[in-house]
Amino acid sequence: MKNRIVAGAVVLVSSLALSGCGYLPGLGGDSHKVTVWLMKGSVSQDFLDRFTASYEDEHPSVELEFVIQEWGGIGPKVMEVLKGNDAPDVIEVGNTQVAQYAQSGALRDLTLESMRDLGGEDWLPGLAQPGSVNGGQYGIPWYAANRVVIYNKDLFEQAGITETPKTRKEWLDVSEKLNTSGQQGIYLAGQNWYVLSGFVWDEGGELADDSGGDWQGALDTPAALKGMDFYKQLQQHGDGPKDADEVTPPQTDVFAGGDIAQIISTPGDAAAIEQKNPELKGKLGFFPIPGKTANKPGAVFTGGSDLIVPEKSKERGEGIEVVKALAGEKWQKELARTMSYVPNKPSLAHVIDGQEGTAAMAEGAAQGRATPNSPHWAAVEAVNPIKPYMTAVLEGADPAKEAKEASERITAKLITG
Repeated sequence: MKNRIVAGAVVLVSSLALSGCGYLPGLGGDSHKVTVWLMKGSVSQDFLDRFTASYEDEHPSVELEFVIQEWGGIGPKVMEVLKGNDAPDVIEVGNTQVAQYAQSGALRDLTLESMRDLGGEDWLPGLAQPGSVNGGQYGIPWYAANRVVIYNKDLFEQAGITETPKTRKEWLDVSEKLNTSGQQGIYLAGQNWYVLSGFVWDEGGELADDSGGDWQGALDTPAALKGMDFYKQLQQHGDGPKDADEVTPPQTDVFAGGDIAQIISTPGDAAAIEQKNPELKGKLGFFPIPGKTANKPGAVFTGGSDLIVPEKSKERGEGIEVVKALAGEKWQKELARTMSYVPNKPSLAHVIDGQEGTAAMAEGAAQGRATPNSPHWAAVEAVNPIKPYMTAVLEGADPAKEAKEASERITAKLITG
């Protein structure tokens, strides 16, 4: 396998001698070079090496080229390449980005493949739903990640808490009990809007909806207001800043101090906490964000990636075959084991049994959702009226008034982009 630099990106290439004539996807014939754009950090070199060797062995007429892209500025870059005649054959995109790319009319509709060959009816909703636009499946779910509760086992034990909470009420009670002098029950920054989203969805609300035909902000509905009220109740059991998000300061650094019982984050952040404070190694536990009842976890925002195929791809047929392999059972299991991701189907989650954090994440992912599937949602996030709305409510402003103003700002962005 060869490594070389092309146009500022790392390219991983493996080639084989090819011969013969004619064409069937992956079966002999002329040489077919399939270019795949993947995002930096999504997979390891080891995973790519194993996938490439296996795929090229099974498809001797195919040469795979993986081009690693940076997340920063990727949206405009993908939009530009979709317009041209030199598009890659497969592109990894954030699950919430699919709608804006599909709106361009430059993506291949993969509905037939997703239902016939990939069992799309069983995919995680937080990945599948944002990939579905106007009845077509343009994004094929690849992997998922979502937030869980990371907790300090020592602080739970010292407080006499032997079981993690399963309901919202239990969670509030536990957090209050843990919130003592010199110790925070939970560190929850005031503008962690992804966490708020889950609470809103649990109540039956939405950040925005298109039930009336046009997208409208929906933070001012009774259900969404109940979600914000729960956020406020939980946030008060700690000293998280009301006017900042979870990265200002980084909540992992704060939690590493050892006097905070809980944070809400992805399981992978446990490694950063332990690196900051090695004394916490082996003392961190995980549980899914509790729901309103004990029979299922709370709703969570599902992040992750989908795979898309440009309509102008030169090797569109072969690209679709590569997507099928990456999103199929064999390599979904390998990806989950290698990268500690949640597979694209709940039925495959058993492969991460024994990984406490990832297992908790997978349990929550079954209740996963994505942000509103509007092609203009990125414009909402760019100004993000949800954050100042949350701060205002936490500082004592009238929730209904603030929610109405935030909803109007969301609506304006969803209309104009």
